[in-house]
Amino acid sequence: MLTTYATLLTAIVLEVIGTSFLQRSQQFTQVLPTVMMGLCYAASFYFLTLVLRSMPLGIAYAIWSGLGMVLVSVIGLLVFGQKLDGPAVLGLGLIVAGVIVVNLFSKTVGH
Repeated sequence: MLTTYATLLTAIVLEVIGTSFLQRSQQFTQVLPTVMMGLCYAASFYFLTLVLRSMPLGIAYAIWSGLGMVLVSVIGLLVFGQKLDGPAVLGLGLIVAGVIVVNLFSKTVGH
């Protein structure tokens, strides 16, 4: 299962990098960031498909999208100077809490 989570983490990191390049692509007007975005997204989906061999789609996607959303928000804050207000921070905290609950307590995830 450790390999599955490492593969899922790889998919998440690639998706976050791809989304960062999406911001840099300036609506697809910058060639290199646009190409890098596409490559990162393609690689992210590839790794996600590997995860689906041993983890249910709903669980894998919840972790992938939830942690991706939190990490993209952190990148937006640190790299792009985008601010997060209290409700945004609270909501992101709830997403992290949900991912933790699913992974620690759900029998759907093969521990």
